[in-house]
Amino acid sequence: MFEINFFSAALYAFPLLAILGVYVLRHRRREAAHARTLDEAIQAGLTEPASLHPTVDPLRCIGSASCVKACPEHALGIIDGKATLTNPAVCIGHGACEAACPVEAITLVFGTERRGIDIPRVSPTFETNVPGIFIAGELGGMGLIRKASEQGRQAMAAIARLPKSSAPLDVVIVGAGPAGIAAGLSALEHELRYVLIEQEADLGGAVFHYPRQKVAMTSPVDLPVVGKVRFTEVSKEQLLAFWQDIVARSRLQISFNDRMERIDAADGGHRVTTTKTTYHARAVLLAVGRRGTPRKLGVPGEELPKVVYRLLDPAQYRGRRILVVGGGDSAVEAALACAEQPQAKVTLSYRGEAFNRIKPRNRERLEQALQERKLDVVLNSEVREIGADRIEFVQAGRAVTLPNDDVIVQAGGVETKYGTA
Repeated sequence: MFEINFFSAALYAFPLLAILGVYVLRHRRREAAHARTLDEAIQAGLTEPASLHPTVDPLRCIGSASCVKACPEHALGIIDGKATLTNPAVCIGHGACEAACPVEAITLVFGTERRGIDIPRVSPTFETNVPGIFIAGELGGMGLIRKASEQGRQAMAAIARLPKSSAPLDVVIVGAGPAGIAAGLSALEHELRYVLIEQEADLGGAVFHYPRQKVAMTSPVDLPVVGKVRFTEVSKEQLLAFWQDIVARSRLQISFNDRMERIDAADGGHRVTTTKTTYHARAVLLAVGRRGTPRKLGVPGEELPKVVYRLLDPAQYRGRRILVVGGGDSAVEAALACAEQPQAKVTLSYRGEAFNRIKPRNRERLEQALQERKLDVVLNSEVREIGADRIEFVQAGRAVTLPNDDVIVQAGGVETKYGTA
C-alpha cells in the first residue's frame, strides 16, 4: 500500500516540480535579460530619463511584474525580485506603470540627481492636472518622432472620448510637428471639430530645423488615416515631403504663422488666444517643442552674427573654424556634420565630463571621428567670451583661447510657459 501511495504521489509531484522548474528557469532568464539591458544602458551612458519617469520603493515592491507588463516602451524590468528602470532612455512618462502597481511602490518624478527637468506631469491618457488640457511630444519630454506621433494619436483618442460641451470646437491642436500632425489625422479619423495651429510658416516642428540630409526617422510609425509608415532611414527632406503629401491628400487643415499666446478657462472648455484670433474648444492638445526659444550662453559677444542656434546647411562651414557648444545628440550631430566639410576645423565643447545623453549610434560615430582626427572634443569646458575671430573658454579651471570663425550653440531650449486663468 505504501509503495502504491508513494507511486501515486510521485506521479503527481513530478509534473508539478517540472512546471515549477520551468517557471524558475524562465524567471531567472528574464531577470538576466533585464540585468543585461540595464548594464547596456549604463555602458552606453543612457541612464538619464528624458521624461517623467518612475522610481521604485524597494521596501514596498513585491516583484509582481505588473508594472513591467503595463509599460508600453519596455523601460522596466525585474532584477533581484524588484522592479527596476532598466532602460531609462526609452521611458516616455506614460504613467501606466504607476497605475498598474498593486502596492503603490511606484512614484512618478521629474529629472534625476544629476539633471533636473521641468516638464508637465500627465496622466496615462496624456491629460495634465488641468482637465481638458493634454500634452504630447517634445513638451512632455519625448522628441523621438515615432513616440511623439504615437502620443499624439493616443491623446486624441482620449479627447474623442470626452463628453460633449457647448464649445464650438472639440479641440485646438497647437503645433504641426510629428505629434501635432498625428493628432490632426486622428481628429479627422474621429470626425472631431478641430483647429491645428503652427507658429512657423511650414510644418515639421523641430524636424523643419534639422540640418540638410539629416536622418530623421529610423523606426516604423503608425499614423491615423495613413496606416503603417515603414521607413527604415529617411532624410529630413524626404520626411517633410512625405508629411506635406499626407497633409495635402488628407486635406488636413493647418493655420500657419498662428502662434498661441495664452489659454484661459471658458464655458464648456478653454479659450485659446493666438496672434490671429481666439478659439473656443472643449480640449487643447499642446504638441509643441521645447526648442522654440533656444537656450543662450549668456556671455559677451553672443550677439555677434557668427553665433547661431540651428545648423541648417553644414556646407556653409567649408574651410571654417567652428565651435559647437552642447552635450546632446543635436550638438554631436552638428559637430559631425560640420567635420565632414572639406578643410573645416571643428571643436565640440561640453561642460560635462562625458557625453551621457547621446544615442549609441552617435556615440560610435563620434568615437570614430575622434580616432580619425576629424574634430576635437573639449570636456569640462565653458565659454566665457566670444570674439570676432576667437573664443575664450575655461577648461577644468584653465583659461583657453581658440581661433574661431563660427559658433553653433546646441544647448537645448527654454521651455515655453503656459498659464490657465
